Amino acid sequence: MRTLPAIAAVLTLGASIALTAPAFAHGDRDRLEQKRTEYEGGLNAPGAMSPNVNLVDSNPGSVGISGCFMRTAPLFVMSGLDSVVVHDVSNPLDPQRVGTLPSLQFENEAMNCGERKVGKTTQRFALIGVDLYQASPSDIEHINDPARGDYELIIVDVTDPAAPRIRSRVPSTTSTHTVSCVVDTDCRYVYSAGDDSQVPGQGSFSIFDLTDLDKPVEVDSDPATAGIQPFRSDAVGWGGHKWNFDGAGRGVHTGAGGSYVFDVSDPVAPVEIANTGAAGDSSREGMTNGYNNFIHHNSFHPNAAAFRPDAAPSLANGNVLLVTEEDYEDPDCSTAGSFQTWHVKRMDGSEGSIVPLAKVELADLVTYPLPVGAFCSAHWFDYHQSGLVSVGFYGGGTQIIDVNDPLAPTSHGFAWFGASEVWDSYWVPVYNSRGVATGKKTNLAYSVDLVRGLDVLAVDVDGDQVGATPDPTLLPGGSGTELALVDAAPVGLLGLGAVLFAVRRRRLLPHD
Repeated sequence: MRTLPAIAAVLTLGASIALTAPAFAHGDRDRLEQKRTEYEGGLNAPGAMSPNVNLVDSNPGSVGISGCFMRTAPLFVMSGLDSVVVHDVSNPLDPQRVGTLPSLQFENEAMNCGERKVGKTTQRFALIGVDLYQASPSDIEHINDPARGDYELIIVDVTDPAAPRIRSRVPSTTSTHTVSCVVDTDCRYVYSAGDDSQVPGQGSFSIFDLTDLDKPVEVDSDPATAGIQPFRSDAVGWGGHKWNFDGAGRGVHTGAGGSYVFDVSDPVAPVEIANTGAAGDSSREGMTNGYNNFIHHNSFHPNAAAFRPDAAPSLANGNVLLVTEEDYEDPDCSTAGSFQTWHVKRMDGSEGSIVPLAKVELADLVTYPLPVGAFCSAHWFDYHQSGLVSVGFYGGGTQIIDVNDPLAPTSHGFAWFGASEVWDSYWVPVYNSRGVATGKKTNLAYSVDLVRGLDVLAVDVDGDQVGATPDPTLLPGGSGTELALVDAAPVGLLGLGAVLFAVRRRRLLPHD
């Protein structure tokens, strides 16, 4: 065993991560350190909140990147720069940290939860996608070095939430910037973000077989050719980003090439059935329509099972695709990355079968004076059955957007903090008495913040007759006991326009 050298390597890697401030895929250490300084210096109160949003709880202490909810247990697994943390959300108003796996990783931008029934036991795990670095003192024989750009899928077992552990890992031929279970509650196959590293200009992604959770393998798309061959996807362009699965046997792949829908009823033989064509492709020369200036980041297909081809776009017809377009190259908060709606007209494989409907930048939401020089692109979002989406806009905070009219998305509410960078926002699931998610969402949103950690927000959701306070049924025992909510400062009180944030252009580390 290489125990001492491995320990030294972990420490060396940790020191290099902490001290050399490399410019990683989503900004650099300088920006984080500046925001942490601002946070610790007192810019930790709500800077601006709409009357229909309230801060219920704040959980500092973890530099948050992403998270996911388990479906068969009230658990929220959160990934940060230095750890994977398991929270018990039996009381969703006060998430409790119950287990921590020390693990340096970047980026693992989309923590994905998976579950499998093995015998009479439900195995629960989280997926780490390693595309720059990863090192854990609990697994010192394996270290991913940013200089090499090692792509890898890691399975973190959280069946015992108090003792998360690295269960297995498998190398990947394509980018694992994000990794996603095809079916969360029976996670046998996982798709990677993908890239064009195999054939320049031709996008591909990896599929992993998790039949044996202790020995996952990458699936070979062409066994007759030497080596492992990945799978083709034109959504990748120069870089793939995320797979989102709609529960109707389809997956949406987003990337520099736009948004592409695949039939994944056979998960090892995906078939493209719809795409955004030139309208969504940032890679096509001369295509500057404003709907993909950098990359289609992630997506959601509401009411997908009700899809009606060639029908008017509506949530009821299941033919609206929600997308965030991240534009990390643009430091102007008025133009840096939009939230979008698209009309899925057909799923017959024809070119351009998904067409744009509307897009809103942070400035279009007109929620408060824009931060000066900050980075404010739309990022991860989550959909609520009421037609509201909760979106992380980095330095632009958490934005609640009403998409009931997909032709005209509008602001429903917002929360912004003085020193903050919201990467993700998730609606908390409704769990039944057995701790199983029902498929519905509560009026609570968890915002994962690179500076603040984890914030719990209560949102006034139209029609629930609860208001901007936690639903009383969510309280322990369903008692409806009143909570003391944190008051928000009036818009402008903290001088939003005067807060300056240093942002440097995105630099991707080269992969050998």
